[in-house]
Amino acid sequence: MTSLTYRDAGVDIETGDALVDAIKPLARATSRSGSMGSLGGFGALFDLKAAGYTDPVLVSSTDGVGTKLRLAIDTGMHDAVGIDLVAMCVNDLVVQGAEPLFFLDYFATGKLRLEQARSVVAGIAEGCKLAGCALVGGETAEMPGMYSKDDYDLAGFSVGAAERDGLLPKPDVGAGDVVLGLASSGVHSNGFSLVRRVLEAAGQDIAGPAPFGAAGQTLGQALLAPTRIYVKSVLALHRAGLVKAAAHITGGGLPGNLPRVLPAGSIAVLDAGAWTLPPVFGWLARSGNIAAEEMLRVFNCGIGMCVVVKDADADAAAALLSEHGETVFRLGRIEAGAEGAVPEVRVENLSPGWPAA
Repeated sequence: MTSLTYRDAGVDIETGDALVDAIKPLARATSRSGSMGSLGGFGALFDLKAAGYTDPVLVSSTDGVGTKLRLAIDTGMHDAVGIDLVAMCVNDLVVQGAEPLFFLDYFATGKLRLEQARSVVAGIAEGCKLAGCALVGGETAEMPGMYSKDDYDLAGFSVGAAERDGLLPKPDVGAGDVVLGLASSGVHSNGFSLVRRVLEAAGQDIAGPAPFGAAGQTLGQALLAPTRIYVKSVLALHRAGLVKAAAHITGGGLPGNLPRVLPAGSIAVLDAGAWTLPPVFGWLARSGNIAAEEMLRVFNCGIGMCVVVKDADADAAAALLSEHGETVFRLGRIEAGAEGAVPEVRVENLSPGWPAA
């Protein structure tokens, strides 16, 4: 019998080693205060004291990119999903008042392709730079028989820290507070199973021009716009003492995410006419004949992050967020509901056919 090798079984150790060498400079470029060591060890070290914390609470998050990966694989555009992966984790940390400190990734594929994997990790490194956290390690798994052709999957893991007295939400969130919305960059990384169903139903070619005003972009490029990372702007707001609560608007949309940071017996009353939706959402609603309520509970619908502030601080908070590059909308306010009732979101002034109209 011919002597078999790991390569014969579909796993190429040399390619894996080459990938580690290729991504080491990407990881080094994300180094920050507190970083210790480099890629290649059995674990990653981080020095909280060097990062400036005195009484820290660690906050952790893990997430993936979902079926948005299918579009990345089908188009061959892999760099943006790395940013998505980081964004889905670090945006969940900052809403708890935590600064993202470090990030690890898990990349699994049936056949390791060096350029494909390096492109994904380059996106992850870019996301880490945008969030101010260090890419300290990860895992690459070549798993023949588990994934077909060029398929791969991603998972991300991030750890942040907050001073014990700086955690969010604050206990005094309540009636009269104002809800500000920070614009999204598009669909972000949720609802892509429905997006792909709309593409199929509408007979749209992802290689063709985007039909909703994304000049010079293919439909695939427009849909793959990476999730916006709100870390630096929300941290600035928090450090200025202007935020009482924040919510990352992901799967579940505004109705599913904003109540997670509100106290019992409160209602977030939002005005559907208060913000401008990216045209992709009107196109999705029209092409898929999707009802307004379904749009709101599946997609971010143009708002990727909400912050709750005092009414008296709303203008200053909006100005500070704008200075940090955010497009800010005054969405509505918190009102009192039935005592002890589950917090909820009420979206008013939904015009007929919203958001397709």
